[in-house]
Amino acid sequence: MNNFDYLVPTEIFFGKGQIKVLGENIKKYGSRVLLVYGGGSIKKNGIYDDVIKILKDNAISFWELPGVEPNPRVTTVRKGIEICRENSIELVLAVGGGSTIDCSKVIAAGYYYKGDSWDIVVDPGKISKVLPIASILTLSATGSEMDENAVITNWETKEKIGTAHQEMQPKFSILDPTYTFTVPKNQTAAGTADIMSHIFENYFSKTTSAFVQNRMAEAMLKTCIKYGKIAIDDPQNYEARANLMWTSSLAINGLLSEGKETEWTVHGMEHELSAIYDITHGVGLAILTPNWMKYALSEDTVDKFTEYGINVWDIDSSKDKYTIANEAIQNTRDFFNSLGIPDTLAKVGINEENFEVMAKKATKWGTIGRFKPLEAKDIVNIYNASL
Repeated sequence: MNNFDYLVPTEIFFGKGQIKVLGENIKKYGSRVLLVYGGGSIKKNGIYDDVIKILKDNAISFWELPGVEPNPRVTTVRKGIEICRENSIELVLAVGGGSTIDCSKVIAAGYYYKGDSWDIVVDPGKISKVLPIASILTLSATGSEMDENAVITNWETKEKIGTAHQEMQPKFSILDPTYTFTVPKNQTAAGTADIMSHIFENYFSKTTSAFVQNRMAEAMLKTCIKYGKIAIDDPQNYEARANLMWTSSLAINGLLSEGKETEWTVHGMEHELSAIYDITHGVGLAILTPNWMKYALSEDTVDKFTEYGINVWDIDSSKDKYTIANEAIQNTRDFFNSLGIPDTLAKVGINEENFEVMAKKATKWGTIGRFKPLEAKDIVNIYNASL
């Protein structure tokens, strides 16, 4: 296991009715809040009204930034920064899923930055100070409620870039599984695929000595496999929603990645897809992942895929290791299919027109991935296999 430093300062309030702590925890940081949210679902399901009542009851002044896009854009970040500066905002409160939280993080970081906010996406080293951030999670997917990461899209340049800074970790996050009861089936499916992809990116690694991280990763994958379909078929199943929500947070808060050489390949390929075509992130990941697995399978990697097949899919260990590996990959595809996720790029309106351009962008700093390093030509091959 590799050396590491680990810190997750975000305080988590998990469970039904935990919104009751919102007011007192905001007031630890101030009383002037920017409320950030997406397309309006929180107004339909009552969460918005609950938040507003708590803010008013606690004499907390607030300004609103609605309409954050599913792939949050830097133009929206700029609007949020402007509101913060005009109104001396003291805390940014995100109510929504990962897109809303990511947008809020970069707004909070951009508040103190004198240049254009896209600069700190491209180079987080330019971040010196960040407004306090808090979140109320309404979608289990990205894990942004408990990490330092954010992904922002520049629609003008067709770039989608991940950025990170330790100060962008939320001060506190409220995780009430009942807030995900009204999430549509397609978003639940895409969210489950996103969680699993975060785990895969940490699990498929050349570090062979991180036993505890690997066993935790396998448990989280089995949790997604057990509860993903249940949450789709029975949206108000608290047990399913709670297990997916907590897995979402644990999958990408460093618990699985510290001490390991990690992968982060499929995310890089998918970011190029959604930067140009604006597709749902989890859908793109689900389409690409089994094809990446097939491409990565070799004599050097077959033992890891065999481990995955036996420990996650309970495949008979007496079988030939390539048989186990291929069955595991097929099971992964079949599971995503069972959630109703499209299994080809063609089904989401993508053809080969931009494959070369996207592959070059994905590898502009060199090969991506360590478990199976990919050059531009490799990425094109995986895109083609995904048509």
